[in-house]
Amino acid sequence: MQTIALGIVEDEPIVRESIITFLSERQSFRVVMEATSIEEFAEKCDGSNEAPDILLLDIGLPGMSGLEGIRHIKKISPETDIIMLTTYEESETIFKALCAGACSYLSKRSSLAQIEEAISVVFKGGSYMSPAIARKVVRYFAPSEVSRKELLTPRQQQIVSGLVEGLSYKMIADKYLISIETVRDHIKKIYKKLSINSKAELIRLSVDGEI
Repeated sequence: MQTIALGIVEDEPIVRESIITFLSERQSFRVVMEATSIEEFAEKCDGSNEAPDILLLDIGLPGMSGLEGIRHIKKISPETDIIMLTTYEESETIFKALCAGACSYLSKRSSLAQIEEAISVVFKGGSYMSPAIARKVVRYFAPSEVSRKELLTPRQQQIVSGLVEGLSYKMIADKYLISIETVRDHIKKIYKKLSINSKAELIRLSVDGEI
């Protein structure tokens, strides 16, 4: 029987040890590496240790985050498939991980049996996601009946125009006779409605005609 060489990068001892204990009892798995950080994983992948076929990777790690570490790991061990196992379930985080090179994404709320199933699916060339994560992916790609621009109030559209023109918060406040705090509050709401995090993304959406 072919066994799966498994690695895990997880800084929570209880989580790490429970997964290792559970999988070590299965004949189809061999835990060949465990680490508490990306840096420790890199040290252990120095050629003297067997590279894992599958790596379970957390995001909230000490030092380099799991998201930052994906590309680093793929450079060190390009044949290793990465399954994210994390508490982070925001759509943006999911897609950043998948775009960086992770092939699957699991919530830490997943059962040990689900984790075992995910590893087996990935080893056979597939991809696996927790049901809750899969729903987020489906919603993300589902056609929307409301355009992004329609999500914004007339005032918020004015503020977007001001930012695109290069106006400062104070200049926008003076132009529309509102306070700077009101401008800041609107911008926070705009970012949330559009699922973005920066002025650069906002300007890009405007330039691309999406808002």
